[in-house]
Amino acid sequence: MDKAGSSCAMSGSMRARLQEELATLNEMSAGAIAIDREGRINWISPAYCQLLSVREEDVMGVAIERVIPESRLREVVDSGRPLLLDIMRFGERHFVVCRLPVRDTRGEVEGAVGFVFYDQLDALRPLLERFQHLEASLERARAELVRARRARYSLSSIIGVSPAIVALKSHAHRFALRDGPVLIQGETGVGKELLAHALHLASARANAPFVAVNMAAVPEALLESEFFGVAPGAFTGAERRARPGKFEIAQRGTLFLDEIGDMPMSIQAKFLRVLQEGEFEALGSNQVRHVDVRIVAATSQDLEHKLRDGSFRADLYYRLAVLPLRVPPLRERLEDIPLLAERILEDIPQLPGGGGWWLTEEALAVLAGHAWPGNVRELRNVLERASALADSAELGAAAIRAGMGAGAPAPAAGEEAAALPLSAVVAEAERSAVQRAMLLAHGDKTLAARLLGISRSQLYAKLKQWQELAPE
Repeated sequence: MDKAGSSCAMSGSMRARLQEELATLNEMSAGAIAIDREGRINWISPAYCQLLSVREEDVMGVAIERVIPESRLREVVDSGRPLLLDIMRFGERHFVVCRLPVRDTRGEVEGAVGFVFYDQLDALRPLLERFQHLEASLERARAELVRARRARYSLSSIIGVSPAIVALKSHAHRFALRDGPVLIQGETGVGKELLAHALHLASARANAPFVAVNMAAVPEALLESEFFGVAPGAFTGAERRARPGKFEIAQRGTLFLDEIGDMPMSIQAKFLRVLQEGEFEALGSNQVRHVDVRIVAATSQDLEHKLRDGSFRADLYYRLAVLPLRVPPLRERLEDIPLLAERILEDIPQLPGGGGWWLTEEALAVLAGHAWPGNVRELRNVLERASALADSAELGAAAIRAGMGAGAPAPAAGEEAAALPLSAVVAEAERSAVQRAMLLAHGDKTLAARLLGISRSQLYAKLKQWQELAPE
């Protein structure tokens, strides 16, 4: 259809309504324009042509955005809702505009009309400046939200040289290159969320959102709307516009579900459907939405025990545990404590005029002798308390024990007695861990290596080093 033909696309009834029902607005305006349901211009007033410096015959039948890039008339056609007052940019100019849907005799939207009320904004300069300030603030908030939804840690953020950590990073790197669900298990404070961030950054989804949700922090009554969203007017008091859920926000990215063991049975079936079919329905909607999201779940609970007591669905568990990762507790990798402590102390504010914090050999020995039920998170807390109580940048055994409080290991006879070298303390702890694993595995070296988070060859090397630990 040529442009002349497009200009005739407006029905006679539509033109009549524009001329009769909107005559008053047209007279008050500095210009008016109308589009059909396909978003093509099919009427424009001479005044608007003059404002835009265009000729009527050049724009008829043309998509509205090609003539007015900032126009939102197509949005009015799609939604059927008016935009009664807005400031629209056109080049270096700003117009105060109103946009209304146009309906046929059956109430169906067949187009939209827009009016320019002010094209000279000198009198509205304070309002325009306020509008521009709010617009800039909105853009900054959007940029901040995008940054917040990006992963913050990479695999290099996982600090350690112990066999268990080396193996964990190797497995994580391989799993990141796949797209199946990952289940991260480990005690509280070991860094499961850090690992989830690292998996996302190392994956092909790195440029898409990383959305984290703590299952234990969301009330059960809100879980469905939190994850699947809410349709407009889904219930009394609901917003008139749709509210997206976490699955929609994480589209093409990663959804991290922390403490997955706390997921109520009431919603587990819906999660299973999303994992299996890649689709869901928002609360109060019958529209099926497709989603492309990678699930990374984490838990500090024994999910296999929850399977046995019936509080966690077996089909959901096996769907989540396609790629399992176990983060070892700190007591199983004591040789990583010096590196971890050094990195943590770099983040702690230094004393005025002083250098960086540093630990003595005696302090490191105290750290290596602790059980660390809170793992790396507890280590950070201890070092922060110790540095807050210290009189100098040197953190000795006494400062570390002060930071540990009641949980500190008892000092040797005479507080200042010579401490064992850190290497000796770590070697003894490692020896004890291997011995305990061999006892738990009843001499099964494969199982013992799995319990320790090391390879069989590494275990054989240690058993060869400590012949007395090998079973007869």
